[in-house]
Amino acid sequence: YKFNLLHCKQTFISQLKNGAMGGRTIDEGAMDEKSGMNFSEYMAILSGNTDLLEKAKLEKKVAALESERKSFHKAKSSSAWRLEECTRNLDHNNECIARMTDDYEKFLSRVQTDKDGNRLNPISLIGVDASDEKTIGKHLQEIAKNATTGGEYLHIGELYGFPVLVKSEAVIREGIESRQNRFFIEGTFKYTYNNGQIAMADTKAAATNFLNALERIPKLIEQYKEKNVVYEKDLPILQATVNSEWKKEDELKALKLEVAALDRKIQMELAPPTPVSEGQEQKQETESPLHIVQLPDSRQHIQPFKGLKI
Repeated sequence: YKFNLLHCKQTFISQLKNGAMGGRTIDEGAMDEKSGMNFSEYMAILSGNTDLLEKAKLEKKVAALESERKSFHKAKSSSAWRLEECTRNLDHNNECIARMTDDYEKFLSRVQTDKDGNRLNPISLIGVDASDEKTIGKHLQEIAKNATTGGEYLHIGELYGFPVLVKSEAVIREGIESRQNRFFIEGTFKYTYNNGQIAMADTKAAATNFLNALERIPKLIEQYKEKNVVYEKDLPILQATVNSEWKKEDELKALKLEVAALDRKIQMELAPPTPVSEGQEQKQETESPLHIVQLPDSRQHIQPFKGLKI
């Protein structure tokens, strides 16, 4: 028994050190060569009272059900939080889709095309009279090198009625802080192409940066819709989990009542007999009842209990 007790303690300590307490179980079943015998089995065998072992088995079932109930409510709480997050993200994405769709429809209503159907790039920059892409691209490259906006958005031009902006941001490269200028075209959102970086080696690519940003709106809308598909798939499952009830509550209550009844029975059986004092014994003898003897003539004669003096 001492060896088995030390073995159980060592197992507990090892599980505690390894962080495996979540998987710890206490077997209140039968003896085997691996786990030996648990304390309840020893007590049952030594005392000859199998109620102790039965109680241990019931307590194990109760513990398992309580653990299951705890896991159920934990999962339910997590699902409620996840449901709220999914609903919020779905609403947010739908709003973004609606606003981006509105921006793209405005772009399509204003866009100009050449005779071959290619979209034109009539970008205009503040302080620049030329409209050719080479001059526009070169000016944008100069802004990318020299502009300092202090972290604010600076309006530098327009394309199809959408403002063109530049913003200076601090970046750290190889441990050294430097300045980086990013470019945006603004609708209800600020759209970028190539993460807002202007092509420094190609003036035409630099000039068409904002047109490309507007043409990317349908791709952005599609990305939001793909996310919504995942949210819409998860919502019914999460709602079902949140609205569900644990179905073993009655079983757990019944087991707890059974354990309590068995515990009272064990306590009564194991309780020592109440000692009786000498004075109480004499009192019991004095208060002993009298015997009634039926006589032949139907008269009742009261005969004192043997051993009493009247």
